[in-house]
Amino acid sequence: MKPIEVKNLQKTYGDLKAVDGISFVVNEGEVFGLLGPNGAGKTTTIEILEGLRERDGGEVKVLGCDPWKDGYSLHKKIGVIPQEFTFFEKTSPREAIVYYADLFNIKVDPDQILRDVLLEDSAKTLFDNLSGGQKQKTGLALSLVNSPDMLFLDEPTTGLDPNARRAIWEVIRSLKAKGKTIILTTHYLDEAEQLSDRVAIMNHGHIVAMGTTDEIISQHGSGERLEINGEEKLAEYIKANTELQVNYDTAKCVISIPLNKKIDALAALAAAEQSGLDWGEIQTRRDSLDDVFINLVSGEVDEQGEIVSEDAESQLSRKRRR
Repeated sequence: MKPIEVKNLQKTYGDLKAVDGISFVVNEGEVFGLLGPNGAGKTTTIEILEGLRERDGGEVKVLGCDPWKDGYSLHKKIGVIPQEFTFFEKTSPREAIVYYADLFNIKVDPDQILRDVLLEDSAKTLFDNLSGGQKQKTGLALSLVNSPDMLFLDEPTTGLDPNARRAIWEVIRSLKAKGKTIILTTHYLDEAEQLSDRVAIMNHGHIVAMGTTDEIISQHGSGERLEINGEEKLAEYIKANTELQVNYDTAKCVISIPLNKKIDALAALAAAEQSGLDWGEIQTRRDSLDDVFINLVSGEVDEQGEIVSEDAESQLSRKRRR
């Protein structure tokens, strides 16, 4: 039995099919990343898995439980950190852990949990005086109070600075090393690449790609290519004097040539040299997860590697419908 088994999951809101027949499994001890633009169906899917929202169709098993029917039993086995985690402002992380332990009616070592999430130095700091990263670590600490078999981390680093994000990454890696199964939703593609064993990319309620990042790039990317900084005249010269496919990005002034064979790069560079025209930097590259994501979904990626929707109006519309 897999920790998560989803078959033909469906959820609709009026005429909107938020989740439209998706199927996937999550393996024990892996970090499974769920990606997609706003309105793709990620949050709805996660809330169904957590037992917070009833599905309209399909089969779902989480740790052997039906999340909606067996929610009470399931919630004793999982830990959850929601988007934009917050807590009582005048409570310290250590006090929060003790409070949660009382709710679960269990005994814990608060100091060990604080060490696990790298928060021992702020154990007695009031929540409203913590940094953004420390607040997220507090959320992680509380998700561990019941010694869960599985963690649901819904955009755990959104809005954090780079140092705070990487500190959260280290905590997630340490939890994985201890055998925890982790479901991660994120708007940061670099985060998904760094942390996930496998990812699923959602769009308009469907899973459009799933596998390791290397598998997804291999299946949906455009392969290796040579890129040359130069003007369009150079691109035209290379195209006219070789049998290569030559593409030109006017905005970036970059010539892109797919490399079916390594020797194609030599032919392109020889033609560039023979042209007598100026050309600049050269590099070979493969598509990144960013490139593949843009090709697969209607969203885009900003300069920080964060997934954004098509435009502000579309994003607002999707949020309202969801």
